[in-house]
Amino acid sequence: MAGRRGALIVLEGADRAGKSTQARRLVERLRQRGHRADGMRFPERTTEIGKLISSYLEKKSNIEDHTVHLLFSANRWEQVPMMKEMLRSGVTLVVDRYAFSGVAFTSSKENFSMKWCKQPDEGLPKPDLILFLNLSPEAAAARGGFGNEIYETSDFQVKVQKRYQELMEDKSLNWKMLHIEARSNHQLWTSLYEKPCIQIPKTAWAQHIFFSPIVSTCQIC
Repeated sequence: MAGRRGALIVLEGADRAGKSTQARRLVERLRQRGHRADGMRFPERTTEIGKLISSYLEKKSNIEDHTVHLLFSANRWEQVPMMKEMLRSGVTLVVDRYAFSGVAFTSSKENFSMKWCKQPDEGLPKPDLILFLNLSPEAAAARGGFGNEIYETSDFQVKVQKRYQELMEDKSLNWKMLHIEARSNHQLWTSLYEKPCIQIPKTAWAQHIFFSPIVSTCQIC
């Protein structure tokens, strides 16, 4: 019989919402509580595909919109074998951005449907929990470094937020929204880490995103 696998936890949200910081802290907290845990972030900029994406995001190169969307997806797929191996071995993965970012950002551009944007990522491991860090575009624009990358404009971030709201209507996915502006750092820390109720799934591997109706068992409360 297959042993328990690790949980797949994803952090999503607009640019400058603090996802990377909170993902690192969550990994640390899980380890402190005796879980085997590790972090991952997308795009993974060290691969050849990731380097192309990084150059595009930093406004150093111009890539056609359909092409760059498929590159983002390919960047996720090239990490899937390692992700599955880690999950199967009992490691809980905390992922900074995932396929939902790809859908939200590309579908915010003109003439891109969410249906088309989802297709390249159909079949990726399904997260057990998606933590959405909600920060208004106005607050994000006031944070340091905003504007350094191609998507960091207030008007575009407003569109991205709307697409995330549409994605959160999918009840087959386990979304939890955290309102960043309404919480101090201490309150956010308490909400995320002080009372974790993580139920590690008993299945050998994750279900698949975008077409699986199965509700996950992992939660943080």
